[in-house]
This record gives sequence, C-alpha cells and structure tokens, in this order.
Amino acid sequence: MKRIHAKVTGRVQGVFYRASTRDKARSLGLTGWVMNMPDGSVELEAQGPDEKVDDLITWLYEGPPYARVQDVEISELSPKDGEDAFEVRYLS
Repeated sequence: MKRIHAKVTGRVQGVFYRASTRDKARSLGLTGWVMNMPDGSVELEAQGPDEKVDDLITWLYEGPPYARVQDVEISELSPKDGEDAFEVRYLS
C-alpha cells in the first residue's frame, strides 16, 4: 500500500485535468483527492496498491489531451485509514 502527494504544473487547469485525474484514479481503484490550486497547478493525494499508484504517476506526466504538463513533483506519504473514494476537492 502506497500513498503519494503530487503537484502538477503546466497548462493543467481548464483542460479537464482534475476530472480526468479523478476518473483515472477511480479506474485504478485508488482513493484520495485532487484539487486546482490558486497558482494554476493541480495537487492530489492518491493511495492504493504500489503498482496502481505507479500507473497513476505515469499518467500524470501526460494527462488529458489538451493538457501540457511541465513538471510533476511526487512525495511519498504514510497511508491513511478510512478513505473509501477518490474525490475532487475545491478551495474554500
């Protein structure tokens, strides 16, 4: 079991990056969240089996068709108990 935090920069807002990340993570059976940030980046946390998380990381570098990913910063976190879905979060 692995949990990561990722910050994705480039042209990643307004191109369905957030929704596509949610869909990809759900298709891989991962839990966590994804959110647009004020600086134009997208941040997320994802958790699941190591190989499924690695599949998501690979996908993050490409994203949906209109995205232009400049960089992906990944850090590993401790897994969280009790999380049962992958959701889109919004800044409050």
